[in-house]
This record gives sequence, structure tokens and C-alpha cells, in this order.
Amino acid sequence: MDQMTLKRPSGNLIKPAPEAEAFYCEVLQLMAASNIPFLVSGTFALATYTGIDRPTKDVDVFTKAGDALKLLHYFKEHSFDVEIVDERWLARITRGELFVDVIYNMPTVTTHVTDEWFEHAPSCELFGAHVKLVPPTQFVWSKIFVQDHHRYDGADVAHMILKRHEDIDWRQLLSHMELYWEVLLIALLNFRFVYPSERHVVPEWLMTELLERLRDQADVKGPGKRVCRGRIFSPRDYAIDVERWGFSEAVGNLEEQYGE
Repeated sequence: MDQMTLKRPSGNLIKPAPEAEAFYCEVLQLMAASNIPFLVSGTFALATYTGIDRPTKDVDVFTKAGDALKLLHYFKEHSFDVEIVDERWLARITRGELFVDVIYNMPTVTTHVTDEWFEHAPSCELFGAHVKLVPPTQFVWSKIFVQDHHRYDGADVAHMILKRHEDIDWRQLLSHMELYWEVLLIALLNFRFVYPSERHVVPEWLMTELLERLRDQADVKGPGKRVCRGRIFSPRDYAIDVERWGFSEAVGNLEEQYGE
């Protein structure tokens, strides 16, 4: 996607409560004035890209890890409360019960923000601020692993493919997902099932490549150790697999366990 300016969809979009709207306006306008690079994602990006709107409790902002620290320092100087919620991926700008999430990685898999995210980020106006959005390719990448009992973003992925497939850099997405190509295949099969009349929007070469990998995998012996990769999606939903059923996590140094 070339850099361009998008217009928010017309119609009666859900508006935050007045206090929340004033907070988001102040935060985003200050962010824009800071000249620290950031990208808006979440509900507000989804609404701009697809027209789908829904209530939300916050604004999601993506930035590089180093720039997240700069943003926290900047907002502290402007009398906001700031905190690092989880060192691995999440910081927060707050005022009372209101907050803006500053995200620089995904918590269970390495999907960290890099300069590449900003290369083709489109612009839009949001809460009176001129901001850039997470591009469709990275939007899908950041959502595809959110598969928790309490939150599942598969519909967001499907809707982004439906509405913005021409703007997705499919080769870049495959490169992002190389280690987790099966997760990408699952998401594309889900899209094909949900929208059978729109199967053609996913490039044929990509489906061929992923299905060839699946066939090749069938000829290879599986892991000798019982491994559960479900905790990449949801540590709590798959806790029992590791704690009681004897599976090893697909994180950490498995080589030590194979040597036992």
C-alpha cells in the first residue's frame, strides 16, 4: 500500500463517552506533536479500514520498543500517569480509569514493531489528530495469534482480508509467518470457509505454497517429545497441557528436555 490518507467511514460510528473522547483527543494530539513515530491499531483502525465499528475501552497504539520508552517519558513530562504493564510487550498512558495502550510486541510470540511497519502506513484523522494506521499486512500479523477463550480476533483477520486484500503484502506476510506458516494456513482456510464466494482474493500461489508444505510435513517424523504450542495463543487456556498432561511448552530451551 502506498502512503495515502484514508477517510473515516461515514455514518453513525460509535462515539466514546465525552470524558473518554476528550482524553483520546488530548493523548493523540500530543503524540502527533511529539514527532515520536507511532501507529494506531485496534478498533479505530479496523473501523477506518472496513467500516466495522464497536464499543472499545481504549485506544491501541503500536510503536517500536525504544520509542515506547520515549513516549512514556514525554507523557510523564506532560503530567500523565504512565506505567509498564508487561515488560515484554505493553505500556500504558493513563488518567484515572482511562488509558491508551502502547504496544511494541505481542506477548506470546515475537511480533515486534520495526521500521518496516511504518513504510506504507496510511494516514487518517482521528480525534482531531493526524495519525498513521498499522498497515493491513501488519494488522493481520498482530491479530492472527489472538486466540484466547476470552478474546478471539479471527473475525478481524477475515474482515481485513475481505476488505483490504489488495493492500496486503502477501509475500511479506508469509515472511513474517515463516515459523508459524500453519497458523497462516488456518486463517486462510477460515477465510475461505466464511467467504466461499471470495476465495479468489487470496493469491493462488500462496495457497499452493502452504498446501505443499503441509504435504511435505506429512513425510517427516513428528517431534519425539510431546509439545503443546497452544500456549502461543493462550497461556491460560493451555495451562493444563503443561501442568498436568505432560506436554512441553513450545518456548524456552527444549533442547535440554530432549536430552533427558
